[in-house]
Amino acid sequence: MPTILGQNQYGKAENRVVKITRDGATHHIKDLNVSIALSGDMEEVHYSGSNANVLPTDTTKNTVFAFAKEHGVESAEQFGIHLARHFVTSQDAIHRARVRVEEYAWERIAVPDAGRAGHSFVRKGQETRLTQITYDGERWEVVSGLKDLTVLNSTDSEFRGYVKDRYTTLEEAYDRILATSVSGRWRFNWTGDDQPAPDWDDSYEQVRRHLLEAFAETYSRSLQQTLHRMGARVLDHRGEIDEVRFSLPNSHHFLVDLEPFGLENDTADGAVYVAADRPYGLIEGTVLREGCEARIPVDLTSP
Repeated sequence: MPTILGQNQYGKAENRVVKITRDGATHHIKDLNVSIALSGDMEEVHYSGSNANVLPTDTTKNTVFAFAKEHGVESAEQFGIHLARHFVTSQDAIHRARVRVEEYAWERIAVPDAGRAGHSFVRKGQETRLTQITYDGERWEVVSGLKDLTVLNSTDSEFRGYVKDRYTTLEEAYDRILATSVSGRWRFNWTGDDQPAPDWDDSYEQVRRHLLEAFAETYSRSLQQTLHRMGARVLDHRGEIDEVRFSLPNSHHFLVDLEPFGLENDTADGAVYVAADRPYGLIEGTVLREGCEARIPVDLTSP
């Protein structure tokens, strides 16, 4: 039966790169996980096994480490841009490069009577920063984001007025805990070298700030409402961004039944909850600047 080759790509995934920059006694650390995916004229390697157009994945790995030394790591986005441009412009057979970067944050350890140690760090136990750079020789697309940003409101959240049928047992909540682990992506409207690039680090910090402030300031009647407020706040304040997409698991907290022990579990008097890790509601959605087209995949793990 006749067949044709569909979309394909190859590369080296999860290259763990740690770059230390020494500024006298003060050191700076960049801790990255870099994945490269390349595509182009790769039909023959699939049809006949000819490797004539194949840049080895081991070479892509070496390039990542060499670029960390030669170009440094100013930001996850800028590092990805350097790599994507290199692979597309240095190899005739490669027409598109996608570079994904996870960045893990560290902070300096405070030492008594000595301020902060310039060379000692502790891993931050918060979110992981993300970026994806795509380049085809003409067009750039930069999508950044984060995952595992765990947030919780202990009040100012309710869930009531929903549809009920014969299988509904959930009681309406007029004062509940709202908790989630934010996975979010945002697409920049920067399209190439002919326009100034955003300050990637400042943009990330500001987007993160607006996400947290929107979560904290929203009186939530549904997690969907909170999702929209978070995305709208980013777009209202960050002109370099056109699209924000979220995946928000609803981390349920249920009041524990303490009546068997003769105790009243009252929210007004220090309630006790059980945190249920699964199953969980999963709320996903995209917020767009008016007139813009959605391009971030519905599945945030998709290419």
